[in-house]
Amino acid sequence: MSKNIRILLNRLSAVMVMAGFMVAVTATAARADVVARVDLSSQTMHVKVNGRTYARWKISSGRKGFRTPTGTWRAKWTSKMHYSSKYDYSPMPYSVFYHRGYAVHGTNYIRRLGRPASHGCIRLHTANARKFYNLVKRHGRRNTVIKVRY
Repeated sequence: MSKNIRILLNRLSAVMVMAGFMVAVTATAARADVVARVDLSSQTMHVKVNGRTYARWKISSGRKGFRTPTGTWRAKWTSKMHYSSKYDYSPMPYSVFYHRGYAVHGTNYIRRLGRPASHGCIRLHTANARKFYNLVKRHGRRNTVIKVRY
């Protein structure tokens, strides 16, 4: 084999190794261990962990005049017991904030779950909010995606 062909093969091998490395890094960066799909039309949240169904819970989203934004976000920050500075310091236990001031959090108004009732946040039964909060803490905010759709 000529010297030029060996050099070419070595360079080709290096490029292929680098391409494989880039694919692995990209796949890891895009990974989401916890995916919460919020369906505003059915007022439910489906949670998957590592691609497997974990739970399906009733929610309350924004009532008339208080829109819940749609889109896809990573969890930004968490608070075990947050009080809303915007709405009379209302308690928001087990909050997972995902977009501006919007969060998935627990509520005391469990009779309203299953229909719009909030100021725009995603409300859950407090026991379920605790489970979701703990999943986010365990898997990490960077590995948690919240998708809100109709």
